Formats: sequence, structure tokens, C-alpha cells
Amino acid sequence: MEIIVIIAFIAIIGSLGAAGYFMLKDGEDGKPKTSRMAKALAFRIGFSVLLFICILVSWKLGYIQPTGIKVGQ
Repeated sequence: MEIIVIIAFIAIIGSLGAAGYFMLKDGEDGKPKTSRMAKALAFRIGFSVLLFICILVSWKLGYIQPTGIKVGQ
């Protein structure tokens, strides 16, 4: 599970970096702007939501256990 979460975070950060690159480079040299930045940001949002849902479902099914501060203490 840790590997899947790490890969997901890398994909999220990568798509954020791609969106930043497209924001800076699209429309240069007289070329028309494209929607690549919006697509990269939409991918990041969708992947973040998917990761959150997967973690929540894994917790509910008992695949992962919460650790840390106990409730009520």
C-alpha cells in the first residue's frame, strides 16, 4: 500500500509540475494557447480525489490501520 501511495503522490506532483510548465510555455512565439494546463490540473484533482477514496476504502476494509494519537486522549 505504501508503494501505491508514493507512486500516486509522484503522479500528483508530476502533473502539477506539467501544468506549471504548460502555463509558462504555451502561447510563446506566436503559437496559440492550448488547454494542456487545464487538462494537467484536472488530472491532478481527479487523481487526488481517487487517492483519497482508495485510502478511505482501504481503511474501511481493514487493509490499513490508523496509527498515531488515540481518540479521546
